[in-house]
Amino acid sequence: MEPLASKIRPKNITEYVGQDHLVGEGKPLSQAIKNKHIFSFVLWGPPGTGKTTIARIYSDAIDADFYELSAVSAGKDDIRSIL
Repeated sequence: MEPLASKIRPKNITEYVGQDHLVGEGKPLSQAIKNKHIFSFVLWGPPGTGKTTIARIYSDAIDADFYELSAVSAGKDDIRSIL
């Protein structure tokens, strides 16, 4: 069974709540998504603050592949398998 958090996770930038300085109208991330601009960025914060969600939204919006791994448990072989 899929966890509730996954079921209700925002799927696009308009569903995302918070971080208006990044995802609000005309702000950096919303502009990058609108223009399909590819760039790298670092998301930092405690668990449950939406880092993975915003990364998934961005990835989907620019039609990029998305690979998720935990820095706590992943090793170099895990990274190599993605690359």
